[in-house]
Amino acid sequence: MPTMWRLMPLAMVALTSAGLAQTPAQTLSDLHLNITPRTPAETGRIAEVVAPTDDFTKAEPFEANPGGAATVRARDDADAFSLSSANISFQDELQFKIGNGLFRKLWVSSPSSTLASDGLGPLYNARGCQNCHLKDGRGHPPDAAGQPGGSMFLRLSVPADDNAERTRIEDYLAGTGNPYRPTRPDPVYGGQLQDLSVAGVPAEGRMVVTYAEEAVELSGGEIAHLRRPTYRIEDAAYGPLRDDLMISPRVAPQMIGLGLLESVPAADIVAGADPDDADGDGISGRAQIAWSARYDKPMLGRFGWKAGMPTIEEQSASAFSGDIGISTPLHPAPSGDCTPAQHPCIKAPHGDGDARVTEIDAEGLDLVTFYSQNLAVPARRDPADPQVLRGKQGFYKAGCADCHRPKFVTARMQDRPEHSFQLIWPYSDMLLHDMGKGLADDRPEGLADGREWRTAPLWGIGLTRQVNGHSMFLHDGRARSVLEAILWHGGEGRTARDHVAKMPPDERAALIRFVESL
Repeated sequence: MPTMWRLMPLAMVALTSAGLAQTPAQTLSDLHLNITPRTPAETGRIAEVVAPTDDFTKAEPFEANPGGAATVRARDDADAFSLSSANISFQDELQFKIGNGLFRKLWVSSPSSTLASDGLGPLYNARGCQNCHLKDGRGHPPDAAGQPGGSMFLRLSVPADDNAERTRIEDYLAGTGNPYRPTRPDPVYGGQLQDLSVAGVPAEGRMVVTYAEEAVELSGGEIAHLRRPTYRIEDAAYGPLRDDLMISPRVAPQMIGLGLLESVPAADIVAGADPDDADGDGISGRAQIAWSARYDKPMLGRFGWKAGMPTIEEQSASAFSGDIGISTPLHPAPSGDCTPAQHPCIKAPHGDGDARVTEIDAEGLDLVTFYSQNLAVPARRDPADPQVLRGKQGFYKAGCADCHRPKFVTARMQDRPEHSFQLIWPYSDMLLHDMGKGLADDRPEGLADGREWRTAPLWGIGLTRQVNGHSMFLHDGRARSVLEAILWHGGEGRTARDHVAKMPPDERAALIRFVESL
């Protein structure tokens, strides 16, 4: 059974569980949250509530509401991920709808008569947030080789020169005693490959993905088929690619429950870390540390496939800059991810300089952030069904819950009542784990090495096909089903993967049914 998760004071967590021997306690404090501290008695009650269950004969209390009081009823259409928190106020519902409008907006190139919508690119991957996060759900790989990625792109980086000046986060991480490999955006192609561009500016190139099928034998004579992707860049428009270029494919993740994940106290997340596997269970989750552009300090990384962003606001601002080429107060460069080597991009017109100052102003970024924070988690389907309960027991027995931690309780906050003090069921510990060679991108990011990924939340996973018309999972969409995603697990997930592969077929089917009920 999974280890009992601990709740410790923040100072102790920062100095022990995260393995950051030289890290001050305030590193992992919740600068973005206005928290009312928990009393010792309250902390004890929370520890009991979030402890893993050992009773699989019935559903747990409140299990049907994975987002706590913010949970919305499960719809049977494609809008299941697009509803606001159920406990949101009438006034805030208006803010949510305005934010939705900005999230769905299609940006246009400059100069344009529509001053509130110009500034696209000059290099970009999509014209709007909704283009990648279709219906606020998951992206997918290109449908055919050579097509624009749409809801998928390639992160780019190169090893940092030994003589290069370190960034603030690299300088900070070097002082913590943690091993990490500093990298830089490619000096010519930047931090990600943009396959689209405005008129007069060449797009950077095309991502091409090809697959090789692999058969995997399972118990009971069943055969599963995995597809192993290979990525390459063609039609590179700004010169030859470096031999040491590192690429990492990324599909757009689903958007539900982000505000609740942002509201979990950092101490509770880091308490689950065991970087040296001190308990010998083979699981050694690590806390990511990210530099906050908003607070100019290191913070716990929570968002992104390698937990490279500390808050939803910063994740949103980064996406505006890198994905759409839209400047924000946090990333004011009007040319987005363009580099000095890309002269047509640098010289192209942009949408700065009017009353907004940046192409989306602080108010607009706040509205998009609020919208993203309040996309609600749908209610569970059939949590008390006998097959679902049997699958839940198998999920725990296989060790899946060791990383896909079922429960947290969010912080108590006066200014975010919809997220305050909620029992939530994301099925993620929000930590970095070694997922083995098969899923490795060999591209470090902060403390994450080339084999580590943040545990992806599982809530809503069973509605993916309903919302997005596909069931492609993992960071690059290679898995075409929940079973395929499990079978790709290696490293720390290898034991659980092998357990599932060896289960009797009916038990394995029950486990899949449980996951798809989340």
